[in-house]
Amino acid sequence: MEEISEEKLVEQKYEELIEACRSNQPLSSNDESNIFRAFNIARNAHADTRRKSGELYIFHPLAVALIAVKEVGLGPIAAICALLHDVVEDTDVTLDDLRAIFGERVAKIVDGVTKIDKASMIAEQNDNFSSQAENYRKILLAMCDDAYVIFLKLCDRLHNMRTLGSMKDTKKLAISSETQYLYIPLAHRLGLYGIKTELDDLVMQYTNPDKYAEISSKIADTAGTELKLKECFTKPIREMLDNGGFKYTIKTRVKSVYSCWKKMQNKGVSFDEIFDLYAMRIILEIPQVEGMPLEEARKIEAEECFKVYTLITGVFSPQPSRLRDWIRNPKNNGYESLHTTVMSPIGRWVEVQIRTTRMDRIAEKGIAAHFLYKEAHPDEPLKQTPVEEWLQQIRTSLEDPNKNALDLVEEFKESLYTKEIYIFTPKGETIKMPARSTVLDFAYAIHSELGEHCIGAKVNARVVPIGYRLHSGDQVQVLTSQKTSPTEEWLNDAQTQRAREHIKDFIRNIKKDRREEGEQKLRAFLKSENLKLNPQRIARLKRYFNSDSDINLYYRIATGEISDEDLRQCFHLSKSTPQLMFLRPLDNLGMPTTSPFLIDAAHEGLETQPAPCCKPVQGDRVIGIVTEGKIMVHRTNCPNAIHEMAAHEDRIVRTRWRAGEKIAFLTGVTLTAIDRKGLLQEITRVISDDMNLNMRAITLEASEGLGRGLIMLYVHNLSDLDMLIERLRSIDGVEQVQRV
Repeated sequence: MEEISEEKLVEQKYEELIEACRSNQPLSSNDESNIFRAFNIARNAHADTRRKSGELYIFHPLAVALIAVKEVGLGPIAAICALLHDVVEDTDVTLDDLRAIFGERVAKIVDGVTKIDKASMIAEQNDNFSSQAENYRKILLAMCDDAYVIFLKLCDRLHNMRTLGSMKDTKKLAISSETQYLYIPLAHRLGLYGIKTELDDLVMQYTNPDKYAEISSKIADTAGTELKLKECFTKPIREMLDNGGFKYTIKTRVKSVYSCWKKMQNKGVSFDEIFDLYAMRIILEIPQVEGMPLEEARKIEAEECFKVYTLITGVFSPQPSRLRDWIRNPKNNGYESLHTTVMSPIGRWVEVQIRTTRMDRIAEKGIAAHFLYKEAHPDEPLKQTPVEEWLQQIRTSLEDPNKNALDLVEEFKESLYTKEIYIFTPKGETIKMPARSTVLDFAYAIHSELGEHCIGAKVNARVVPIGYRLHSGDQVQVLTSQKTSPTEEWLNDAQTQRAREHIKDFIRNIKKDRREEGEQKLRAFLKSENLKLNPQRIARLKRYFNSDSDINLYYRIATGEISDEDLRQCFHLSKSTPQLMFLRPLDNLGMPTTSPFLIDAAHEGLETQPAPCCKPVQGDRVIGIVTEGKIMVHRTNCPNAIHEMAAHEDRIVRTRWRAGEKIAFLTGVTLTAIDRKGLLQEITRVISDDMNLNMRAITLEASEGLGRGLIMLYVHNLSDLDMLIERLRSIDGVEQVQRV
């Protein structure tokens, strides 16, 4: 592309941005002037810079601004900040420059969107430190001040994901993992479902590309079915709505690739068994009468939506369990809609969503619709949205300097997806808690000291233990004792991140208090054996006793959990007596004599191991993560790997399978089947006789006519595993088969 044509394209993108802003709301001359000024500053500042893809850098801020305005639905302020979001980090333009030209708010938003300079951070000497998590903390704190920060971070991330192809593989996985870890839950919480859906699909393209391609192909093959549905399903619905005098718009969609895969995983079904692959959205135009009270207007909207629901379910049979009334009970992010699933004339289930234009605007733009209105009417007092209230609630926690950044981000993430319940105190006050909260969580939510001495509670006048799970509407009186204090067992009873962190902090402080005692005991022991305490011996002790820190090691020595005899064993000072050991001969499984993995030269000295959480087999796409001095090899779509890559990008190691190795890998499958005589024998026959695979363990339990099983077995590669799953699914009565 010639330079002149690039410049013309830049001008076209700018004009597209201005038109998009005008379509959202009328622009004042001052707005247009400021957007043009921001565009020129960004274009000049990035003039000599190109992206990895080779295109002029200015295309990126322009694209982010277009997403913010066109896809999210924000206004001039977002456009200005999006155009400028990289100038402070990457060029000589300063925040003071922006403050002088555009004012305090623009400077503050740009500062919030700007990444932390990792080189300026002081790395703590422990595995829990994460520069990404510190960056998240800064972003989230800035977001609490102004939600535009996170809107723009989401827009920035969406464009980066759309253009990720030019990055190296490890960077693709790191960015994709970070996106899944933090940005997708944020998009969900803010009601930006379009952005969330696209990010889900983009992440899957890089973390699970084979499955993405397979499902994409299957969706493409359903195009003929979609056309049939429009003829036999959409057409009669239009006739019903026209005859009823409704003003409406109809939109249709096919389920996204990621949504299909998620349903297949969660339900253990094949692609052909997804019953809501197709969805129809009916958007009703309800004229608003000027001066009508808001409550009455909302009542009319609900009535009209239910009229349409009655018409449709009167003709097409609904699935009773699939009715979702988000109109009378809106979601926390403000989402309103009526969902039902009905059977179409061609034997396909179709989800029907019924909403008004107002509801659709909120559903499409999420909370952004509220902020656009605020931007256009700055002097009009508006009630805070649930999202704004939520942002205020998390600020205090994020500002706590004593909390580890990773723990803070986990606590924040917990609030993104979690449903809420309402608990009453003895005085009748209402406390909002995450669903699945226990008595212990409630006690810590009231006050940390109450949590530390909690021994149980009276729930609706009945005494229950600290691990009792609460339900919405419960009235709770916490019972305490000064003799009680947190133990590590309490972590099993705490569900909320807040409670768990208080418990961990308490235990950590107790361990710190006994550190010196443990260190003195260790020194005395070593002196008695004519040994000195040095870093090498400490490292050896930590490895031998599987202690993650010096403090934990000394605490275990102080309490006697690690005895002098244990220490002698560690340093080979004991005179052990010979023991007779009987070893079962290994099956001929082709166990590896060398590592089945190839890693980059910089990490060749480290031991590699398959991660036990996801059990990769030959053929899986894999990635290595440095963990406790060795490389754990995960599948690229493993949730634990995604968490680690998001938090510790510097530990990612490019890893691939060694070619030509005939190695057996331990893996597992779960299955659900209708219980019948001979089922277990048929399952074992398929595995042992038909597939010639070695089983390590098999369990099958039956209850109320349904059998559930777990099979651990050895396979040589992914093809073996896929074939086994298909063979098991073909057994009469087997309903679901899933890889562990």
